[in-house]
This record gives sequence, structure tokens and C-alpha cells, in this order.
Amino acid sequence: MEEPRSIVAGYDGSAEAAAAIHWAAQQADLRDRPLHVVHVSIWPLLTHKLGPVPGVADSGLERSAQAILEEGVSRAQAAAPGLDVQATLLHGLPASYLAEISAGQEMVVVGSRGLGGFLGLLVGSVSLELAATASCPVAVIRPDLHPGGPVVVAVDASGSPTALADACALASAWQVKLTIVHVHHVPAGYAQQNGLDAEAAAGEVLHAALHRARTLAPYVQMEGRVLTDASVPHAILKASDDARMLVVGTQGHGFLRQTIGSTAHAVLHHARGPVLISRRGSGAHAP
Repeated sequence: MEEPRSIVAGYDGSAEAAAAIHWAAQQADLRDRPLHVVHVSIWPLLTHKLGPVPGVADSGLERSAQAILEEGVSRAQAAAPGLDVQATLLHGLPASYLAEISAGQEMVVVGSRGLGGFLGLLVGSVSLELAATASCPVAVIRPDLHPGGPVVVAVDASGSPTALADACALASAWQVKLTIVHVHHVPAGYAQQNGLDAEAAAGEVLHAALHRARTLAPYVQMEGRVLTDASVPHAILKASDDARMLVVGTQGHGFLRQTIGSTAHAVLHHARGPVLISRRGSGAHAP
């Protein structure tokens, strides 16, 4: 019998990771999925002195790493009592391990910033790398959530079917409004030719996305908006100011698989709230 797909949450003890664990636990509970809490200790890359300090009980870097993992599990259990929570302690580079673990899973969840302090050189690197390498959707959680806001999904000319499916799954789970946006890109100072044709094409993209969304989430209230802007990320970010979750796709494919596209990259850097980067790899499943 195939094991249920898990929601994987990275935890490093930071405030951002705590928010991510809380969000991941609630999402796992809503979807009836197990939660897999993972802490990846980088200390073995920096020192071989991981053991306890002689004569000092419950000390040492390895014990500290185990304590961080236990704390993550406790936070998850407090956020969703009765949830099936698994725990794994690994040693190495967090993004690499989390990307490997993500294969075939429901979602991987991380905080918007990592590690901090001296290791602040790595701030943001885990979420950025995962967004480019994971084999499932990547949720990057920030503490400033908007629990009453809608799910906002940006679709491009392709209709962004993966992002749309993930957004519908979130809106259905939360039973909140879904806002679908498509940006009609008009570069600044550019005298656009065939303007009416381009506007009509943008409207058709949005109409098709709404039609598909109503099939995927028939009981969810939804609206569609065509946005005109010289900057696609600016338009998306402005439209998602009060979003409970902003969902965007990624353009990485083929030899460019480990890229996420300029729009997703800008959104990750500048969004005020949580962002879901929709990805699929081999063995991945649509929601």
C-alpha cells in the first residue's frame, strides 16, 4: 500500500521557521496528511567537535541539533493536536536535503529567512534554492499572515495550470475567496501596437483560467482581474497586498530546471506575505 504523501517542513529554531511549522501543521491537518519535520544541522561542515562538553550534561552541538528538532515537533503538535508528525535530523546543507526529501511529497514548507546571526550570510538562500530545485510546491512562510485574505494566483499566457491547481486546493481547504490575476504587460514608454488585440488576448487567458478554476474548486468564491503594468512582479505584488497566500508558477525546465524565472524570483524577494511556488518533478502529484 502506498504511503500518503507528506507535507515536509524545515525547522531551524528561528522565529520564521516557527511560523512555517505552525502553518505546515495546520495545512497537513486540513489535508489529512502526515507532517514530516526536518532539521538539517550544518555544524558538521564547520567543526568535528559535536559531542558533549566533558562533565556538562545535555551539552554539545549534536544534542543542540536534536533539541531544535524536538522543539519543531512540539510546535507542530501544539498547532494541530493529534496530527501524525514524523521527525528527521540530518547533517549538511539544508536546501539540498529538503529538495531531495521533497520528491513525491505534497509540499515543502520553510520560513522566509534562515539561520540568522553570523550565519546570516545564508539568509534567504534555503527558500530561494528550494524554489528552484524542489520536486513539489514550495511554501515560503512569513509571520505577517493575513488570515482573512484571499488566495491570489498569478497566471501567465499558458494559464499556469500547476499554479492554478495549487491555488484552488488552498482556497478549497480554507474555504476562502480565490483571486486570479493575469498581467497585461505594457513596457513603460512603449507605444503598443495592436493594443486592442493584446487586451483581448489577456481577457481570454483570464476567462480560460476562471473556467478551469471553477471546475477544480466549484464551491469557492472567485474573481478574475486583468492587470496592466510595465512590471509584471509589481502588478502581482500590488494585487496580493492583503493575500492569505500568493501562488506563482516557475518557468524552470530542461537545462534551466534549476531556475524559477524573474517574476517568481522578484515575488519571493518582495512579497509581504506567504508565497507558494508551484513546482512539479518526477513522481509529483497534482492536488
